[in-house]
Amino acid sequence: MTENKNINQMWGGRFEEKSSDIMEQINVSIGVDKRLWAQDIRGSIAHAEMLAKQNILTKDEAVKIVNGLNMIAEEIKSGKFEFKTELEDIHMNIEARLREIIGETAGKLHTARSRNDQVATDFRMWIRGAIDELVVLIEAMQGVIATLAKKHANDIMPGFTHLQAAQPITLAMHLDAYARMLERDKGRFLDARTRVNQCPLGAAALAGTPYPIDRDFTAKELGFDAPMPNTLDAVSARDFANEFLFTCAQCGLHLSRLAEEIILWATPQFGFIKLSDSWSTGSSIMPQKKNPDAAELVRGKTGRLNGNLVQMMTVLKGLPLAYNKDLQEDKEPVFDSYDTLSLCLQAMAGMLESATFNTEAMLNSAEEGYTTATALADWLVMNLGLPFRDAHHVTGAIVKMAEDKSCKLNELALEDMQSVHPGITDEIYEVLSIKKG
Repeated sequence: MTENKNINQMWGGRFEEKSSDIMEQINVSIGVDKRLWAQDIRGSIAHAEMLAKQNILTKDEAVKIVNGLNMIAEEIKSGKFEFKTELEDIHMNIEARLREIIGETAGKLHTARSRNDQVATDFRMWIRGAIDELVVLIEAMQGVIATLAKKHANDIMPGFTHLQAAQPITLAMHLDAYARMLERDKGRFLDARTRVNQCPLGAAALAGTPYPIDRDFTAKELGFDAPMPNTLDAVSARDFANEFLFTCAQCGLHLSRLAEEIILWATPQFGFIKLSDSWSTGSSIMPQKKNPDAAELVRGKTGRLNGNLVQMMTVLKGLPLAYNKDLQEDKEPVFDSYDTLSLCLQAMAGMLESATFNTEAMLNSAEEGYTTATALADWLVMNLGLPFRDAHHVTGAIVKMAEDKSCKLNELALEDMQSVHPGITDEIYEVLSIKKG
């Protein structure tokens, strides 16, 4: 048979004409999926060892293949490996190079597998590793928050609703709220990891393989909990990618909320926080500016995380079983969300760790915002037996009085408050003073 060098030698036996230039451009994925090289080599090594264990390959053939794959890994690590777009993807690039190194034996590696189960396995392994790395970054940020919370355990600030001063809280309590959000994000990642950690290898194209393979062996070798029981599902499922993208987006949303507060707190109008120069930028025209751009970028990058989730869900909508080439679009949003969230977590942790808080401004804001009004109402209920609605009305009148006099609640004279309700005693000042409370 005469070989046509213009036709892909990995799959072109049925084809007589080469792909058009545009077809090659839309079909190629090596620019994106080369990030899977380590997982692809690891999966191929496990597959070769299993084939030898099952006497589908000889031991010598398996050793030859494994040695060749390890050589390729070293070439990629050192930057000497040439990724070729004409070979489409990471799988074909590695297999073609293996053939150059060890000859025709390389063609036996693909026995009892397809690129369908190969890429699904690689992708699950990559996401599993990404989850582990993101969990470490989340815990590092939680550590920064814990240190700040300990430092500011007794520093009072206003708690807000509707961005209006509501009740006095501590800075530690406010920061700890974000630590709790991050803990749930960590839990979502770890929970998703249990579902991603099932092995598709052995599903082949979609219906398994007639070869006497050992799927339990490869699953164990690759760190999976078990093989996926349904081969159609194994090659076509990408809900694990959706779940990863959702959790990235949700974590990004939490970071964005914190970023928004840092942006507000850094304004002269709030004056609650001062960011270090290393986490701020200046203006090309206004010399006085010190902008919280790291926080603004974290807030902005949430849009990327949300968009990646929507993109992936849209790709999957309506796909029939089993594998479809649409699934080639699954990796770019996942890689981008991992990169984006990793950067945001590190930026937020660094920004907080180097920031200083103006606790005096926070205390003044709490005192000026009538934040002890709810405590006043509760005192009326508990000490005078007023129904809460009546206590609420009395408190509102006292707050209005303080506004009219341009003073704080604890600066009102007892006689003034008794003019609203005669049962009020000087014990009320115990709850009106933030510092005493």
